[in-house]
Amino acid sequence: QIKDSATLTRDVLEQHFSDLKGTLKKLLDERLMSLLQEVDVIEQESIKPLDECQKLIEHGVSTADDLLREGESAVDGDVGQQNEKLCNFTKKALHIQLDSLPEVPSLVDVPCLSAQLDDCLLTILKNQIFRHGTVASRPPVQLEEFVEKPGGILVRWCKVDDDFIAQDYRLQYRKSTASHFEDVYVGSETEFMVLHIDPNVDYQFRVCARGDGRQEWSPWSVPQIGRTTLVPH
Repeated sequence: QIKDSATLTRDVLEQHFSDLKGTLKKLLDERLMSLLQEVDVIEQESIKPLDECQKLIEHGVSTADDLLREGESAVDGDVGQQNEKLCNFTKKALHIQLDSLPEVPSLVDVPCLSAQLDDCLLTILKNQIFRHGTVASRPPVQLEEFVEKPGGILVRWCKVDDDFIAQDYRLQYRKSTASHFEDVYVGSETEFMVLHIDPNVDYQFRVCARGDGRQEWSPWSVPQIGRTTLVPH
């Protein structure tokens, strides 16, 4: 019993912590992806007006450069063509607004992305992990007595751990030929009459408890065999 229960306990612990690590990694990956998507959105929304501003400035500079070359060409051209070129240059210059380039935002108005990460999360997780799970040498509650009744068995159980404060108990049973246990009682009493029991048939029972203010159930008691030889009236 000691070796079998130790092997089973090791398997349960390894499987539980393996599942926990997988779930924790999945949650962290999902949170990381969510934050990275926020960065992408802010980056795109923030850089779009700056890109448009840059394009307008580049277009204005290019237009001014073209106008400057055209002015130089008008001045350097033949005397007979100068008047016409200068006239065209003047008209074009009047229609181009070289002083209407967009204002470049100041540094304080330009977004500067950063990540705020609370270091206390690691401390909280560490404290919770170090307190997660316990190993007990025996379950806090054990089956105590089976009393034969006509067509039934009165099952009694008791606490064996004085430090454990039980809020509820959970009793299960199965026929010796069945593969799965079934709940037959959940409540605060320490005994229960199990009815509809076939006479002269072995039934296996086990019980566990839930601590005061806790959600999880304790480990199961050592399964025991009960039977009745009394036929129902």
